[in-house]
Amino acid sequence: MVYIGIDIAKFRHFASVVSSDGKVIVKPFPFENSRKGFMKLIEEIENFQDCLIGLESTGHYAENLIQFLYERDYSIAVINPIQTDSLRDSNIRKTKTDKIDTMLIVQCLMLKKYSLVSSKNIDMIKLRRLSRFRLEMVQQQTRIKTQLTACLDIVFPELAHFFKGNLHLKVSYALLAKYSSAKAIRSARIDGLTNLLYNNSHGRYNQEKALELKTLAKESVGLDNPAIELQIQCLIKQLHLYQEQIQDIDLSIMTLMEIINSPILTIPGVGYTLGAMIISEIDDIKKFSNPSKLLAFAGLDPVVKQSGNFQSDSLKISKRGSTYLRYAIYRVAFLIIYNNETFHNYYIDKRSQGKNHRVALGHVCNKLVRIIFKLLTDDIPFNLS
Repeated sequence: MVYIGIDIAKFRHFASVVSSDGKVIVKPFPFENSRKGFMKLIEEIENFQDCLIGLESTGHYAENLIQFLYERDYSIAVINPIQTDSLRDSNIRKTKTDKIDTMLIVQCLMLKKYSLVSSKNIDMIKLRRLSRFRLEMVQQQTRIKTQLTACLDIVFPELAHFFKGNLHLKVSYALLAKYSSAKAIRSARIDGLTNLLYNNSHGRYNQEKALELKTLAKESVGLDNPAIELQIQCLIKQLHLYQEQIQDIDLSIMTLMEIINSPILTIPGVGYTLGAMIISEIDDIKKFSNPSKLLAFAGLDPVVKQSGNFQSDSLKISKRGSTYLRYAIYRVAFLIIYNNETFHNYYIDKRSQGKNHRVALGHVCNKLVRIIFKLLTDDIPFNLS
């Protein structure tokens, strides 16, 4: 067996080749993060029959190289940076250079501290990118909604009451795209306003509602501000664009989830988007030997504060690890207490013990992580009956 350690960077990587008995066959050498650089790597390693390539899971910089090597049937091992840091800390000098890091990666390969890349891992990389991007898009969409609400507070503050507190509806967006202020609605023809409301609300808003809106606009204290009206029109266009793009992302996520066919979707309250975020952040469940390690990876493990004879009674979570996984688990925990009787009773029991909502939900998260670990490890559907 020949081990190839690769230290990943943005523009230039380093690689070294070591035999199974620890002899350096090829000293650490650089190669560019480009096709020419990748081909240089292939030229250096193509004569080795039985080889294992190892690299750290450090962000997105390794994705292109992993795909390139995987398509050429190389065995690729991904190593947690914690493993290489541990080996570095055991070294007295604790030196960190690109060349030394390639040798540390080789040591991890020899110690079998890695997870092999498979077609499923490649799909997980795609899924993780889509899930994270979707969350970013939703967060940006939320910011735009906040801006839109702020604008309406100035030009038509009464509109929120007309739509029963929810300004973010298809009918309200259609209205604001054409009539962006109380002044514009006051000037609108009643037949045109009625048709617009009726056609964009499945008939829920009729002429009577249109007349009510006209009256509301006439009595409005909203300002006449063309600059804000233009801003509202631009924000509505952005919101429509975000809706279309999020739908496209959802379709891609659904396609990948159907290929992966994970039991995560059998958990009550878990749909494609949250399920995708959970399994793509976990990636390979075999990386975790027990549920506690998965809990720590999500940053949901408790931090114990102790000094001398004092130990705090209130435990806070560490919030280390994947923020995306922690977010998704909290979202599922919130949903599952309304979708599953066992979890609902568990939550109520914690609340009856005097724990506040967030602490009780934290206990639900803990229980949920252990179930997720079981489902993914044994590849079995959810069943708490």
